[in-house]
Amino acid sequence: MKVRTFEPVDAAAVIALWRECDLTRPWNDPERDIERKVAVADDLFLVGSIEGVVVATVMAGYEGHRGWVNYLAVDPTRRGSGLGRALMAEAEDRLRARGCPKINLQVRTSNPSAIAFYERLGFAVDDAVSLGKRLEPDEPN
Repeated sequence: MKVRTFEPVDAAAVIALWRECDLTRPWNDPERDIERKVAVADDLFLVGSIEGVVVATVMAGYEGHRGWVNYLAVDPTRRGSGLGRALMAEAEDRLRARGCPKINLQVRTSNPSAIAFYERLGFAVDDAVSLGKRLEPDEPN
């Protein structure tokens, strides 16, 4: 797998992968999520490709206190082959290079296999409650 920074030409394939991986929700427009990410730190938005086909993604961020990971996706037919681990390693390297001391991420409680994946990578469940407040509504996707 070749890991590289997202390019605008990847958008359709990335969104299709996110949908195939059940990462999209009606209240988050994936096109707008991509536009927002590219506007602030596009070098932390990574895609993994094999023979030119996007098979994995991860969107990372860092605001000076904590790193965040969103939209880690691996083509379901290629799971278990190390692609997610490789993409996370690259995201961690890029965050570490920026001085990031800790990464946070959120996983839906209905996705125990994702929780187990992250635990195998050294993540642990924090004693915290995730809260959110939408500042700008997205159109249904």
